[in-house]
Amino acid sequence: MKRQGWLLGFILFFLLGLCATPAQADGIIIPPCDLRPCPPPPCTIEPCPPRPISQLDIRYHHVDVTIDDQVATTRVDQVFYNPNEYSVEGTYVFPLPQDAVVSNFKLWVDGEPVEGKVLAADEARRMYQEIVISLRDPALLEYIGRGAVRASVFPIAPKGERRIQLEYSQVLTAEKGLVRYVYPLNTEKFSARPLEDVSVKVEIRSRQPIRAVYSPTHSVDITREGDSQVLAGWEAKNVLPDTDFALYYSTGESEAFHLLTFRDPGNPDDPDGFFLLLLAPKARAELQAVSKDVILVLDRSGSMEGEKFRQAQDALRYVLRKLNPEDRFYLLAFSTGVETYASGMRPAGDAPEALAWVDGLSAGGSTDINRALLEALSAAGSERPTYVIFLTDGLPTVGELDSSKILANVTRTAGSNIRFFSFGVGYDVDTVLLDSLSSEHHGLSTYVRPDEPLDEVLSAFYERISTPVMTDLQIDFGSMRVYDLYPLPLPDLFAGTQAVVVGRYRDGGAANISLKGKVNGEEQVLEFPEQAFAQDSRSQAGELSALPRLWATRKIGYLLNRIRLTGADQETIDQIVKLSVRYGIITPYTSYLVTEPMPLGVEQQEKIAQDEFAKAQSTSMAPSGEGAFNRAAQEGAMQSAEVAPDAAETGQGMIRVAGQRTFLLSDGVWTDTAFDGQRMKPEVVPFLSEAYFKLAESQADVGAALALGEKVIVVVDGKAYQVGEAGQTATREPARDETPTPRAGPSVTPLPQNTPEVPTPTDAPARTSSPVCAAVILPAAALIGMLIYRRARVI
Repeated sequence: MKRQGWLLGFILFFLLGLCATPAQADGIIIPPCDLRPCPPPPCTIEPCPPRPISQLDIRYHHVDVTIDDQVATTRVDQVFYNPNEYSVEGTYVFPLPQDAVVSNFKLWVDGEPVEGKVLAADEARRMYQEIVISLRDPALLEYIGRGAVRASVFPIAPKGERRIQLEYSQVLTAEKGLVRYVYPLNTEKFSARPLEDVSVKVEIRSRQPIRAVYSPTHSVDITREGDSQVLAGWEAKNVLPDTDFALYYSTGESEAFHLLTFRDPGNPDDPDGFFLLLLAPKARAELQAVSKDVILVLDRSGSMEGEKFRQAQDALRYVLRKLNPEDRFYLLAFSTGVETYASGMRPAGDAPEALAWVDGLSAGGSTDINRALLEALSAAGSERPTYVIFLTDGLPTVGELDSSKILANVTRTAGSNIRFFSFGVGYDVDTVLLDSLSSEHHGLSTYVRPDEPLDEVLSAFYERISTPVMTDLQIDFGSMRVYDLYPLPLPDLFAGTQAVVVGRYRDGGAANISLKGKVNGEEQVLEFPEQAFAQDSRSQAGELSALPRLWATRKIGYLLNRIRLTGADQETIDQIVKLSVRYGIITPYTSYLVTEPMPLGVEQQEKIAQDEFAKAQSTSMAPSGEGAFNRAAQEGAMQSAEVAPDAAETGQGMIRVAGQRTFLLSDGVWTDTAFDGQRMKPEVVPFLSEAYFKLAESQADVGAALALGEKVIVVVDGKAYQVGEAGQTATREPARDETPTPRAGPSVTPLPQNTPEVPTPTDAPARTSSPVCAAVILPAAALIGMLIYRRARVI
């Protein structure tokens, strides 16, 4: 039987092991295809286009992790469904986390154990490069430098399912007290369909108290079950994860102070670094709680009547029951007039009687916000931190109606110890007033939609702030020059919580940092010597390369909020446009990023900023209504974000993030947002050439950038490189009619016909199976890695 020459380059490397010796098989993602002879003339396409074939579906992907004193055991449970009319089989490849040493690796297919082989990083690198060359698909470049585990997978029957389970252990290392766990979730991006259900749950147990817990990659929910046990979880539906899951945590008796930094000095336009500070208090058993005053101001006007008011009453009851023994409280309900529980601050012991007063409240009347706030503030003392919780669902309708005058009255009355927390219920609230009150008085605003449970929202909020342990925080960075910190001013520190602060720094190096604050009126200073600010992070990258986008997210949120509260100016809009374009963060001024080619040049950005400023001057933003509500809520979320927004989701598939770099798909080319076509002339790097692979390994995240597709423009150390032109590859000269296909996520690229033979690797086993004319490998990310499927027919 004859062999087709175009298969040898790939078959001898991949199918020999897959068909003859499954344990020797190499796995990789290939789009499914069924290459056939061309149709009758005229035939102008060579090779002929593939016949579409349904992809493998992933029913769910569940990851459960237990970490006991830095020993992590990862268990994965995943179900695949074969929607095709034929059976499929293949090889499973699991890229290991960077620098991870795993042990006790176990794999089960439908409950039956399957043997897996661990590939060292060098061996895995050769496998990745050979596959990229053979398939003309750069998707695996970002895994270069990482080891892998591979194993054969038994066939899945047509319309059948197969359950795959995986378990492995690893000892986690701690650097400066911070433990890091990474799960390679980003391989799921190779799935042709979104995952129906994906979740990662991590249970951390430690003999020492657990202090800070943070994920720079995903928005995790954190539940503390005592000082020594924490649950962290993330879940989503109908998504294509494209980022590894990373989680940091620390243990110890003392306060947690952890510094994460990232700096790319090769960027001539912006060589300064980015930092993130994690601040967490001592264990509860070691804490001295700060005595506080709580002022509850409840809108009981007629518009609050019904379920909304009953939920507000439940929220007040929750707060009263959760007061600490040394706390004091003041209750005020208002409509046309005001009604108070008592004339001044009352001790926490009076809470039972206050509950009965709350039970007797009813809704009715108009809304006098000015009088309510001034009377509430008149009860505040000056010796304690005082938390004002203000709930309202509408605009002022009696008394002082001018929001600017209400704000001025509050500012004159409120002392420096006041923290203002506003809750806007429904769409009719004055967002400018509420946000101004919160931002000027050391607090924040929360917006509750009409269908959201108010009692649950407020109860969860109060649970976080119920026990302050240090107030009036200030950080001294010593000799390190820092700027653009967010949030500023710094929030108070509460038991069982943590503060996340981001900012910029110059140069890098070591610095002695001190944290100053007040505990029950007495000033305390905590020293943290020899804190290292990275001078060059280009060889490391990893999840810390997300810090620039997180900083940009918070700064954009701050700038947008400032425009909404105080009005637009040219300089602020200039900053928003530049940050939005550079980091691929969609704003009201740059929504064009997902609908039109991106204006990367400095001149285009300046023109857009000027146009947007002119538009802002001729229009005004309403302070209330659903649009104002949504905008205020979104800007607030950006200002307090702990993870940058998902670029692929918000950018509608037109924006991708690779390490610290952001790319926009423009005219079929994934273009680095740092590229300025007016100032830079890119150097052409032929796809799959030796220079191409050298570029891929030049920095830790350049490979991830080139993995976006065959046509890429990337900026490295201020120099632009353009990939995508045909040229001499590492093993063969591509045919003239082979047109590179850019990938927006997973691509469908036909294998070329008549490919010259590639020498068989010396360690490849002899092949004894039947000749093959077509191979189909169905991409689907297997648990944390990749399932590779093939179908063969004899001719």
